Amino acid sequence: MRVKSPTAAALISGGVIATTVLIQSLLSSNAQTASNTQCYPPEYTASGELILPKNFREWIYVGSPLTPNALNGGHAGFPEFHNVYIEPCSYAKYKETNVFPEGTIFFKELQLTLPPADFPDGSRTEPSGRGYFPGPWNGADVTVKDSKRYADGGWGFYNFNHHEPKAPTAKLKPVTECAFCHIASAKKDEVWTQFYPLLDIGMPQIK
Repeated sequence: MRVKSPTAAALISGGVIATTVLIQSLLSSNAQTASNTQCYPPEYTASGELILPKNFREWIYVGSPLTPNALNGGHAGFPEFHNVYIEPCSYAKYKETNVFPEGTIFFKELQLTLPPADFPDGSRTEPSGRGYFPGPWNGADVTVKDSKRYADGGWGFYNFNHHEPKAPTAKLKPVTECAFCHIASAKKDEVWTQFYPLLDIGMPQIK
């Protein structure tokens, strides 16, 4: 049986220690990165208008429902892709609690289908096949949860134009103009979680 020399043993021991320290360092770095997630709480002007949220395309993307004009008699209420994002810290809390926390922001960027249409239903043909493809940006809608500020329902609804450019600030919309549809049909806490598997905890996932 070979006996390892003290020098070899020291080298092996040192290598193990170095590897352990490296792993601990990486784990610590990952934990720090997770805890340092950039938060974007709602910001308001002195007159109470909501300021257009910053860096929304860097938030957590949840889905893109589509209701094109051609499938809605030529006049869809929202004739676009609804590219929906949730504020990162709100999402982190939601994952822990299954409850949308106070201050939750949903940002819905509107995006028209790519023109021109090749067919009466508004679709077109691309190398990948026939369908609807993202086109020009077309404004945005934003929803904020704050049970004190929005005592009538707990959520505030804002429109930052249904065209470009997006408005820098927006006034609160009446409940009868925006919230009623969410109250009547959204699956959970006035949020359309039925359209967003990332948020619909318990929804069967395709494997």
